Parts: sequence; structure tokens; C-alpha cells
Amino acid sequence: MAEMSDSGVPRTRREIREAQARAGTGAAPATSAPPPPPPPGFWALVGRHPRIWLASAAAAVLLVLGGGAFAAGAAIGAATPAAAPLVVGTSSAPTPTPTATPTPTPDPRAQPAAAPGPALLRTCSVADLATDGRLGTFLGAVRNAATGEVLFDRGATTSARTASVMKVLSSSAALAVLGPDYRVPTTVVKGTQPGQVVLVGGGDITLASGSSNIYTGAASMLDLAAQVNAAWAADPSTAGTPITSIVMDASVFSGDRWQPSWNRKEQVDGYSSEVTGLQVDGDRADPSANVSTRSDNAVLRAGQALALALGAPDADLAEGLATPGAPQLGQVLSAPVSTMIPDALQRSDNTEAEMLARLVAVKLGVGNDFAALQTAIPQALATYGLDTSTLTIVDGSGLSDDNGVSPNFLTQLFVKINAREGNLGVIYDGLPVAGQSGTLAGRFGGSPAAGNVIAKTGWIDTGYTLSGIINAADGTVLTFAFFALDDVGDSAKDAIDTLTTAVYACGNGLSNN
Repeated sequence: MAEMSDSGVPRTRREIREAQARAGTGAAPATSAPPPPPPPGFWALVGRHPRIWLASAAAAVLLVLGGGAFAAGAAIGAATPAAAPLVVGTSSAPTPTPTATPTPTPDPRAQPAAAPGPALLRTCSVADLATDGRLGTFLGAVRNAATGEVLFDRGATTSARTASVMKVLSSSAALAVLGPDYRVPTTVVKGTQPGQVVLVGGGDITLASGSSNIYTGAASMLDLAAQVNAAWAADPSTAGTPITSIVMDASVFSGDRWQPSWNRKEQVDGYSSEVTGLQVDGDRADPSANVSTRSDNAVLRAGQALALALGAPDADLAEGLATPGAPQLGQVLSAPVSTMIPDALQRSDNTEAEMLARLVAVKLGVGNDFAALQTAIPQALATYGLDTSTLTIVDGSGLSDDNGVSPNFLTQLFVKINAREGNLGVIYDGLPVAGQSGTLAGRFGGSPAAGNVIAKTGWIDTGYTLSGIINAADGTVLTFAFFALDDVGDSAKDAIDTLTTAVYACGNGLSNN
């Protein structure tokens, strides 16, 4: 066992010998002393303290195993460096651990998009037919009504004169603004002079001078006169006195009564009357004929018809204005717009189309003359979600060369008509059908497209047009617009019909090549 120092602290044998040498003690020389016993061996120590050494051994095993695991973890996770060890017992600060630059995480591998389906190969060409010399300057467009895709384009965005296809725009505008149930009034009020009445036109050109005329459901001047006579007789201030003066108020429309760009032969040949707010029978000499001589003064003719119906043929007639608030003596209403539109489309009635267009402007409050149409018609058509910014509207019938509408716009409008948006089903049902009705009754004879083309025709001196809907042979619904312009003759109609039949046969396989 180790000896104890003065302080009671055990000392080693070396310390004892060094102390004896310094003190000069009389201890026996080292050579005579027995050698010290060797330090106890490992197993001797284990034997004397078995529990301590077992615990130490276990700790050592754990340390070895832990160190091995740490080494393996360090090898695997080498991307994250271990912190530098802190040196204890020195005055220097620990060396800071450098910040490791993170390894960027790679983006996930891009997944391939679903393979697109095979594109439709359109190989059915009508290119040769579209270059037929009879078509003059040709513009055209064909659109898939379901997808909106343009299948055929020949100057499709070029604005040009439409001829009577313009009536589709006027009718669509009337349905948007007036509505299908609107009826146009014609009224008689008391005048300011004794024996005087005032005939106030509301714009109805379909009013019949007799009991009926070419217009379906037309109001009758005979009915209006009967109301006036009854009211005149019932009023003590007029009873028993004759009607001697008729004032005609046509002020609902103003400005030129004949569009300056129109050819007067349209009036002379009986295709159109002047545009006035008061007339009877569309100003036809023969009320039952579509094409009939028109007069030089439609308003005067209406006054004459009332005078005859009242039994006052000698009454003085003059244009003027009704006094606001004058007592009403009678009123009749036209057929509804939903009835007048098919009339205008089937017969291509210029006068009726001008009436509808002008009434749209009046209803919108943008004016009541030709100039107002440029604002009124685009404004009305825009309610269908169409871009009307490129439209040039000079009239409501299409007689003017100065109108400007593109084939592309027409195919878009006819998509709406085919879908019967709003009240546009009235137009769909009222359009001529190839080989069957209206201005298409005598066309497409023997063609497989007969009965499958629903469209509006157009014809003026400088062009032929056709625009509408094709129920194609493959079941696809197409909308189309074809313009044959400039130096063209009547044969242009046959060329248009042949081209339309070919488009019918191609259906959705129509190629733009």
C-alpha cells in the first residue's frame, strides 16, 4: 500500500525514495533492499475489483461500438461536417465551424405530358371552285359551329359590301333591342283645328291600306278609321261634324328618305320604297305583290288611305306634327317583331329591314336617321359578345356599296344564330332553306345540299352574297359567308351554290388548301 504524507496524502515509492535521498537517512542502500514488487497485472486488478472492471469493460464495448457507428455515419453523411472539438484549458477562442454550402436538391424528373391525340387530317379541298372566274373578287369563310375553328379563309377578315345579307344584322339588332314581342303603333289624335285629325306614324311600314296585304298579321287602316269615327261621334264637341283635314306626322324618322349611295332604280323597279315613319303596304302600288311600283311620296299615300277609310276622300292632306298630349282617337299595332323578321328575310324586303334598323336607333336614343345606324347596329350586336369595331353600317337593307362587314364576322354571328342565343332562334327559323323556301326556293336544284343550307341571299349591281348555316354530310354544322364582288353577273349565283355544295360534302374534313 502507498504511504501517507504528513498531510495524510498517500505517496508513491518513488516519492519516498527521493525524499530519503534528500534527507540523508540511514536507510539501507538500494542494492541491499529487496526489489519492489511489480505493479499488479491486469488480471490481478480485475480479480481485486471485478464489478468495477466489468462495468468499465461494458462501457468500453459501448464506446467502441458507438465509435464504429459514428464512423460509419460520418462516412455516409459526409455532406454534413462534424463540429470542431472545443479545446479545454486554453485561452484562445474555439475555431468557428465553417458554414457548409447546402447541396442543391435536384428538381424532380419532369413527367412527360400526355401524348396528344392524332390531329385531324383535312384533305377535302374546294380551292379550284373558289377561283371560279364567275365569282369575280371572291371573299369567303367557313367555320365549325361547334368548335369555332375557321376551316376555310379567303380574305375572311376583309370588310366589304354584303348586299341583302345585311338584313341578318338588322334583324339580330332588332331582336336584341326591341325584343321579339315588340309591336309598332300607328295612332290618330285630335288636331288643333275644327274637323282636323292627325295621323301619327310609329314607323310601321307594314300597315295595310285595306283589310290585308303581303305582310303577315299586318294592322289595318280600316280598323284604325273605325276607331276614329267612333270616337269622333262620341265626343259632343265633334259629333255630327265632318272630318275635313288630316295632318300626317312622320317625324319618328328624320333626315334623307333615300340613302344617297343607293341606286334609284331600286325604287323604280319596285324593290324598295323611301324610308319614312308613316306609310301603308310598304308603299306598294299592288299591296299583295313583293315587287311592285313604289311612289314618290309614301307619307302622302298613307294619308290618302286614311281619308278613304274614314269616308272623307276630299279631306285636306298635309304633313305636320301632332300636339303633345292631344286626345287619342284610335290606335292599331303591327304584328310582333318575331313575325316581321321572317317576312324581311324570306322575301328580302328592303323597306321592312330599313324600318327594323331605324327603330333600333330610335329605341336606343342615338338618333333617327341613316347616320344613327352606324352607332345603333354595332351597339346592339355587341350585346351578343361580338367584336363590332370593324363594322361599317350605312343602311339596314344592304343596298349600299358603302357597307362593310367581313365574312369572318358573319360566320361568328351565325354561330350565335345556330345556337339560338338570346332570341336569335327567330332568325334561324325565318331564314330561307336551299331548294325549299324564300329566295333560295329556286336554287340548289338537284343538289345534295338542298334542304341542308339555311342562309340569306344577297344581290346588288356590284355583288352576289350568300351566308348562313350548312348541316354538312358528315353531321358537322358549319357557318359560312361567300362574297362574289365587282364585275359579276347572274351566273355568280350558280358558282356560289356549287362551292357551297362542295363545302357541304367536305364537312369537317374541309381543307384550307
